[in-house]
Formats: sequence, C-alpha cells, structure tokens
Amino acid sequence: MPSPDPTTPPVVRLCDIRDTPLDVQEVLAALGDPSAGGLALFVGAVRDHDDHDGAVKPVTGLEYSAHPTALRRLREVADAVAEKYDVRGVAAVHRVGELAIGDAAVVVATTAVHRGDAFEGCRALIDELKATVPIWKHQRFADGSDEWVGTP
Repeated sequence: MPSPDPTTPPVVRLCDIRDTPLDVQEVLAALGDPSAGGLALFVGAVRDHDDHDGAVKPVTGLEYSAHPTALRRLREVADAVAEKYDVRGVAAVHRVGELAIGDAAVVVATTAVHRGDAFEGCRALIDELKATVPIWKHQRFADGSDEWVGTP
C-alpha cells in the first residue's frame, strides 16, 4: 500500500475542546483549500432563552462541562464525517466553562468540491456531535432555577 502523499492535508484539520473563546477565523483558516468550491459553517451561540418543553424561560448564563473522553469522541465524529461524506476538510471546536449570552459555544465546518456535499457534511457533523459527544450544558434562568441538559 502506498504511503499517503505528504503534500495532501488531512481531511480532519481542526478538532478541539477549549475553555477560551472560539474564533471562526481560525476554523476558516484551517479549512483553506483551493480545490474546495464550498465551505459550510455552523456557529452555535448561547441564546437568551430556552424554549424547551413548550415554556420559554429567560437564560442568564450557562456553563459547559465535558467528560474526559469528549475530545476523543469528538475526533471520532469528525473522522466518521470525513469518511462518510465527500468532504475535503472538517473542523469542529467546542467551548467549555462559563459562557455569556451571545458567546460561541461550538463552531463546525466542512469543505467540499461542491456546496451540497459541504452542507450535508456540516449538518451531519453538528447533529452527531450534539447527539454523541459527552458535553453537558448547565443553564441558569432569570427566575433563579437551573437545568442540566444532555446529561446521561
């Protein structure tokens, strides 16, 4: 079996969990590729309310916590998207710690030769990340109550 071409960048270009603010430009730079005609980007931000279970409750802030295996699982998700979808590049970064309203909590992106493949890969990436990566949200509400989301 021939060895991989050292001039070809890996498909998964950026995969991390951080306690510092996320930078969309870092994700875009990581995915730079002259052969990619499409780049799909999703930024998940902390919103000022929760509309879960039909009730809207004002949110004052939240904290994300990650299991020690979360980065490994995030990489598995990114690798699976790279293998299943016709993408040239994959990036996924999630924030942990205290976040304020409006802060970016997650940034994911994919590049592909064509836009449709980039959109499909990006949607699969965020959906699988949310469904399977052990990162939990502890949100605090204006009425003084709180709620954990995504815990086992």
